[in-house]
Amino acid sequence: MVSYNDILKATDGFSEANLLGKGRYGTVYKGTLENFAAAVKVFNLQQSGSYKSFLDECEALRRVRHRCLVKIITCCSSINHQGQDFRALVFELMPNFSLDRWIHPDIESQNRMGTLSLSQRLDIAVDLVDAIDYLHNGCQPSIIHCDLKPSNILLTEDMRTRVGDFGIARILKEAASEASASSLSSMGIRGSIGYVAPEYGEGLPVSTYGDVYSLGITLIEMFTGRCPTDDMFRDGLTLQYFAEAAGLSGNVMEIADSNIWLHDEANDSTDTENISRAKECLAAIIQLCVLCSKQLPRERMSTSDAAAEMHAIRDAYLS
Repeated sequence: MVSYNDILKATDGFSEANLLGKGRYGTVYKGTLENFAAAVKVFNLQQSGSYKSFLDECEALRRVRHRCLVKIITCCSSINHQGQDFRALVFELMPNFSLDRWIHPDIESQNRMGTLSLSQRLDIAVDLVDAIDYLHNGCQPSIIHCDLKPSNILLTEDMRTRVGDFGIARILKEAASEASASSLSSMGIRGSIGYVAPEYGEGLPVSTYGDVYSLGITLIEMFTGRCPTDDMFRDGLTLQYFAEAAGLSGNVMEIADSNIWLHDEANDSTDTENISRAKECLAAIIQLCVLCSKQLPRERMSTSDAAAEMHAIRDAYLS
């Protein structure tokens, strides 16, 4: 465990120059602790629910060990110089930031960081579903992330996935009764607009199928470059329906992120074999995404089936 002064020094006094991002319950800074580059998540304890978020994230991260999940280095539970409670978590720093920045790059970041090829997106997607499959089926009891979205998917130097932000994660108790499941739902489960499973808005308890819904939406966004909160999605049109319609009509190439075609592996319009492979791959991905993001939980794929299918899609494309 580190002290408040350690965190203060590591972030250069919480300098704006070191600001990486802000969330519902806190702010993330870049910092250096003992010559180790780190991401420091400082919780805003004045925000209702922030202290609980700190405890929940600590508990969830204490239970997990997986190559595709963000690694916690240490934490800080202290008092600041004003005599107020202070809480922070210290993680390994992800040099390539979040998936969100790569899917929706501004001009400056696109020139600096580049864009994602189809094969890179497939690798990231496989890592992502493996991480969620581990949380759901490799942990006892299961852990429900509850806030899957591109900004919570971080990328290492070699573009491997690290799923982060377990601030509203829920641990499903073994042999949970209907009463305990109901109490879980009454705790105010919230995800992010556009990604949260529709049944959570109706007060139903958290489940692995809620994460599967968010996974499906995130994957659609990853391969189409369209955010579920884009202005075009109104009057009943959603990202899920948009993808489903393209899949049914065979127009998956038209909805694919145009940045995919900037890469050599996919941009040769004269190579009919490459075009055919890319189209088959995208069609399979869209079908998988649609099955993950069905409105009714019972109609969605299981996490393990989604992981197996995502591996098969990538292997078929790269073979």
